[in-house]
Amino acid sequence: MKPQQPVAAIGVIGLGLIGTSLAKRLLQAGFTVAGFDIAEDRRANLAMLGGIACNSARDVGERCKTIVLAVFNTDQVESVVESAGGANPGKEHLLICTSTCDPDRIEALARRASANGIRFLESPLSGNSDQIAKGNGVALVGGVRDDMAAAQPVLDALCKQSFYLGPAGSGGRAKLAVNLVGGLNRAVMAEGLAFAESMGLELAPFLEVMKGSAVYSRAMDTRGMKMIEQDFTPHAWLTQSLKDFKLMHEVAARVGQELPLATLYTQIVESCIAHGEGQLDNSVVIQELRRRRKKSGRA
Repeated sequence: MKPQQPVAAIGVIGLGLIGTSLAKRLLQAGFTVAGFDIAEDRRANLAMLGGIACNSARDVGERCKTIVLAVFNTDQVESVVESAGGANPGKEHLLICTSTCDPDRIEALARRASANGIRFLESPLSGNSDQIAKGNGVALVGGVRDDMAAAQPVLDALCKQSFYLGPAGSGGRAKLAVNLVGGLNRAVMAEGLAFAESMGLELAPFLEVMKGSAVYSRAMDTRGMKMIEQDFTPHAWLTQSLKDFKLMHEVAARVGQELPLATLYTQIVESCIAHGEGQLDNSVVIQELRRRRKKSGRA
């Protein structure tokens, strides 16, 4: 979707897998993009894509009135918004936070930002970097409705759908629940594939059987062949999944909800990371299930 009229540059702070995909979407939509990441190679990559590589978060804040945040965690979001080394946002800025964060802390941050006249909209995204780059991400928005309306041209460029969940914090709470289901979908598929492999079934045809059956999930489209071919080029790092699941457990403890299946998944992820697989795609969880196969198995 092309902007209907010239607009000021859109800032992107955080140029990892997700941030780079967001920058690509904005550039393809006709926006000028100015971005920053602490990693020099990521800034250079943005420049090669046609964006403006900035030397600091403050530089982005000076160039752009609308800034998309795509950093790793809540600490980094708070730092960008409030620290001396951050973007130094003011009353003219609209911040769109796409990171998966602690919803209680984001709710508090939004209140502090509002008290200083800064518009802060949380919009964590459902979808891995490949899905987002293709325009198939979904925005889970929390904040002031008028701020969402102001951000809508950017959200439309980034995602196929945007859902308004309520005040700040609501989007993050929904994202944690969505990510829980997504992680368990991957784990269940991985276990099914490992079991089928142990029984001597050909996995590619078996994947098609699962897709055509009552157990279908989109994880089969995005992760199935990666697991079968053992191609773990990252679309979403496993370390990111662990960060999100640890956050789920923290929030669940606050609200008094046990998460037994999430606990099992977290243990599998931690074992993978102990085997040096943290910077691989989160589909690598199948390797842990393969490691748990006894030597008497067929494959």
